Amino acid sequence: MNGDESPPKRTRTKKHHRLRKVGYVLLVLIVLLGIARLLLPWFVRNYVNRTLDRNEMYAGTIGPVQIHLLRGSYSIADIKISKRTGDVPVPFFSAKRLDFAIQWNALLHRRIVVRLFIQEPEINFVDAPNEEDSQTGTGGPWLQTIRDLSPFKINSAEIHDGSVHFRAYQTPKPFDVYLSQVNGSVENLSNIRDDTTPLVATVQASAVAMDQAKLDFKMTLDPFSYHPTFHLALRLLGLDVTKINDLALAYGKFDFKRGWFDLVIEADSKEGQMTGYVKPLFRNLKVLSVIQDIKEDNPLQFFWQALVGFTTNILKNRPRDQFGTLIPFTADVSTSTQADILATIGNILRNAFVRAYLPRVEQTPQNTDELQFGAPDFTENLSTSGTGQ
Repeated sequence: MNGDESPPKRTRTKKHHRLRKVGYVLLVLIVLLGIARLLLPWFVRNYVNRTLDRNEMYAGTIGPVQIHLLRGSYSIADIKISKRTGDVPVPFFSAKRLDFAIQWNALLHRRIVVRLFIQEPEINFVDAPNEEDSQTGTGGPWLQTIRDLSPFKINSAEIHDGSVHFRAYQTPKPFDVYLSQVNGSVENLSNIRDDTTPLVATVQASAVAMDQAKLDFKMTLDPFSYHPTFHLALRLLGLDVTKINDLALAYGKFDFKRGWFDLVIEADSKEGQMTGYVKPLFRNLKVLSVIQDIKEDNPLQFFWQALVGFTTNILKNRPRDQFGTLIPFTADVSTSTQADILATIGNILRNAFVRAYLPRVEQTPQNTDELQFGAPDFTENLSTSGTGQ
């Protein structure tokens, strides 16, 4: 009987050995995966640093990197990109967190794409007399850098609570003109639904200028066009001009005593040829206060302030107490923008003596269809101040 029992025992022993080997292999794999998981943030951090250091003009620093395997994402905290040369006291770009996550609903369309989330981004443009101390962001392939940070194509992006600043530190009185509470989104850059509409991607954003005036922006574009092809509309409404007096003094050598500023911009670009207009409007504007300016200004600045005040007073639309114009412009991707000066002058006179412009998107015959671009609510929202012109 002992001889009969030995084969089953040997079989069970072999099975135990196999199971033990499989257990060892699984244990080793678990340990290796655990080590890889622990080292993954370090590898990602090194990769991000190498990507940011490719730029010769700007240097990048980042905080902790977190990997979220279940969400298919990774995030970078405390990212900061600063200019290497000159004396620029603020970074060109900073953000509390960047998050690259797989857009799961795109899998239904058999695409693997990424959604980018940017929390509290800040961009700082700095003007200075010399190039070294200026900061414009030129010389940095920022879009390519963002693409390199993601393992897959970026299809959409979301910005939460951002800000954009235009600063000068070397003017007689340093200034900071800014947009805050910037919230926006970019959708369908990869056209995962295979839409046939030429302007397939959409950009929407809102912000507050100088903690007081509302700004709205919308854009549709063709992300696959060799030359820029897009339509955009922007509106700034109700800015208290006294909040930008430091800017006006630095570049215009005058300041505002009171008034409100509205701005509308619309532009179309097809195959790199851009046309559009800029419509600046000033309401209830006062530039000259004789007693105050005689006391505060030197004679030359007082004369200039008086000239500006006299000109705006003569050319304003008196029933609406408004000074403004419509500035048409054309541009090419390879050349600088050229404004139509004669049309600008004509529109100043038209606003003053014929009819006042209202701060709304112009429904011109050549762009009525494009202006709607599937979102007529944007145009309607921009026309809250009244009807008619």
